[in-house]
Amino acid sequence: MVKPHAVKGTPSQQLPDRRAVLKTGAALSAFVGGASVPSLSMAQAATGLSLTVPEWMKVQGRGILSPPYGVPSPFEKDVVRRQREVRVTDTAATSFSPLQNSFGTITPNGLCFERHHAGVPSIDPDRHRLVIHGLVERPLVLTMDELMRFPSVSRIAFLECSGNTPNWKSVNPDFGVQQTHGLLMCCEWTGVLLSTLLDEVGLGPEAKWVLAEGADAAAMTRSVPIAKALDDAMVVYGQNGERLRPEQGYPLRLLLPGYEGNMNIKWLRRLKLGDQPFETREETSKYTDLMPDGKARQFTFVMEAKSVITRPSGGQRLSGGPGFYEISGLAWSGHGRIDRVEVSTDGGQSWHEAQLQEPILSKAVVRFRAPWRWDGKSALLQSRAIDETGYVQPRHGELVDVRGVNSFYHYNAIQTWSVNPDGKVAIHVA
Repeated sequence: MVKPHAVKGTPSQQLPDRRAVLKTGAALSAFVGGASVPSLSMAQAATGLSLTVPEWMKVQGRGILSPPYGVPSPFEKDVVRRQREVRVTDTAATSFSPLQNSFGTITPNGLCFERHHAGVPSIDPDRHRLVIHGLVERPLVLTMDELMRFPSVSRIAFLECSGNTPNWKSVNPDFGVQQTHGLLMCCEWTGVLLSTLLDEVGLGPEAKWVLAEGADAAAMTRSVPIAKALDDAMVVYGQNGERLRPEQGYPLRLLLPGYEGNMNIKWLRRLKLGDQPFETREETSKYTDLMPDGKARQFTFVMEAKSVITRPSGGQRLSGGPGFYEISGLAWSGHGRIDRVEVSTDGGQSWHEAQLQEPILSKAVVRFRAPWRWDGKSALLQSRAIDETGYVQPRHGELVDVRGVNSFYHYNAIQTWSVNPDGKVAIHVA
């Protein structure tokens, strides 16, 4: 685990105290360099608008239950999941969440990223079964109805694909935050603690690992340490207040808070207890980290502390010209709570502590914000997360010094966005 020391820097002069900014309107005027904040009438004059009654105030709107399941406004049609690249088949593919359009910390179900190895199966919940067997005293086969009779719990947790942010060797200058960090979601999950189910079947004393298998055509399988299974692992059927979506594992999935996304097996059909890791392709070769000496790290399950500025970010523009803007983004850690997030506008030469939005939960995404007065010159925007263990999100060079550039997974270095004098924001290519 990379754990560089925090760099103590003087707060950037471009990042004043947020509390001072928010005390009064006059403070905001002073904050933007003495210039007054444009009034409503000034903005109207600049755009040619007036306070005429718009056409949508003159007619009745559409009625209720149209459609029965609510959908976003048609004016938000571009806020969708997207593919980063074209693959041979879309049944073994990935879609990315539009983090640049997100507010708060909860990812709507329709915008949660997808990763499939053999497409999305169509599963009849009445015919679906969960089998728990192996080194247990009382093997069980559970229907969905039987499973939902167990005591339920709900918790907010993030899921991140281990292949999120593939910036080990180079960056794509055309990428925005959706392409660089969009394999991330944070949701409220509802289901049964795995420890509750293991109590029901009775763990054998030799049981040290759990094999989780999905019901998709790939029969995706991963081995989970028994310590994690007995800690905070869940078998979930609810997401953000409704049943799981098919692409998220309907009717049942495994949730391992803080662990890499592919271990959170979707369409869960089987849990087998054993005394050692199970020999699967995922365990022995696919999800490993190749080190500079040719050896590979195995069982690197936890997603380290990470953050990204979502606004301003690549593909956006500071269209209002110089003046006040709010820097906002997301931070998360598989080791627990985020302790603080620091923001820089000069490429890491100086840092300023951002404000964290409550609630700040363990293994969940937290929203951070920092006020910024842009002077109209080039800027380099960065954020770095520090979690409750003291781990500091590393710079690219610090991560590469330890891991080399042969890895594909678990990249969590600081992301840099460049702001040009014309206000265009793009990924920074060093």
